[in-house]
Amino acid sequence: MFLGDRHGHLAYSTLVHPGDTWAEMRESLETYAPAVKARVSPDETYGVSLRISGASAQTLTDDPAERRRLASWLSEHDMYVFTVNAFPHGPFKGRRVMEDVYEPDWATEDRVRYTCQVADILAEITPSSVAPSIQTAPLAFRAKVTCEADVEVLTRNVLRVVAHLIEVERTTGRRVKLALEPEPACYLETTEETIAYFRERIWSASGARVLCDLTGLPVSEVVGLVRRHLGVVFDVCHQSVEFEDIAAALRQLRDAGVPIFKLQAAAALRVPMVTADVVAALGSFTDTIYLSQTTESRDGQLTRMLTLTEAIDRWKAQPGGVREWRTHFHVPVFLDDLGEFGTTRDGIERALEVHADTPLSDHLEIETYTWDVLPAHLKSGDVTDYVSRELEWFQEQLRSATAALAASVE
Repeated sequence: MFLGDRHGHLAYSTLVHPGDTWAEMRESLETYAPAVKARVSPDETYGVSLRISGASAQTLTDDPAERRRLASWLSEHDMYVFTVNAFPHGPFKGRRVMEDVYEPDWATEDRVRYTCQVADILAEITPSSVAPSIQTAPLAFRAKVTCEADVEVLTRNVLRVVAHLIEVERTTGRRVKLALEPEPACYLETTEETIAYFRERIWSASGARVLCDLTGLPVSEVVGLVRRHLGVVFDVCHQSVEFEDIAAALRQLRDAGVPIFKLQAAAALRVPMVTADVVAALGSFTDTIYLSQTTESRDGQLTRMLTLTEAIDRWKAQPGGVREWRTHFHVPVFLDDLGEFGTTRDGIERALEVHADTPLSDHLEIETYTWDVLPAHLKSGDVTDYVSRELEWFQEQLRSATAALAASVE
């Protein structure tokens, strides 16, 4: 839905629904989107964040009639797509995903081709009033990037897609934006690393030369065009797991000139004090098909682990001590008190305060894709109720932040 020129477009991520193939995604879209719209936006145009997998991108690329059918269905139901999740290329539901979620990564031709296909689809199906965004992987799983040559390949492939986006806008008049999403355990992980990557690789002399070669345009043109088409997704959950100060991190990106093409609201599981009772209760969150990157803060030091299970095993081997855990397990944003645990929802609140003051992005999204693996005691209602409550909570929080800001300047 459109929240106004200052606050932008808001949607929930359809990554929560089955959608590994286009047939699955189409069924999910047609089943759930009208039901959610009826609750949260019955009388206004409704924005959609669409998951397009590699298989779906190929299906839509090969079938012009299906693209036209999708555009017509959206129009008939007073909906529009403004962003696509093209991060998970392969299966994401009903099977073990873990670090495979990053494959194929940005070192591969498959990732380049897939992302260009999604860009072409977006240029065709989205309204002309929208500059759609593509959410994509943080280059690669960190363990796979071992040398300078690896980084050069990753960067060149990203710039190849930027060159394609420049050509799409030249030929169609449609601007499509690519947004890299930093994530724990990946090559782009922290806000500082992300800013350094843009400065040293994308905006550098070498990055400009690559883009000049790919486009045939002079440096005077490409330095502006790369910022027009390449930025980041800021996922509040990811950066909260990194123990970042969310408001400060957003201001760092803003001040560095890194475009935030999507501000993503998601809350992580937070254990403010690790104890034997809490560790026992955490077992209900370990039976997951997704990575659960966990960061421990102890005596001012951060220790990063790939899964919650690893953190529990390390604690059992050496229990005790004052420590806090934050784990990459998305929990509903309208929940704050989970009994023995908490969440990092306050990071979303801080992000919205910054956004209310100085708009950070015109694409806003709630991404809680873990409905299928949430412990039963956290599920209330069905998935339509769940995402509707998230959208309602987000809007109320943004209204409160805006009102508080207005009151402070009176």
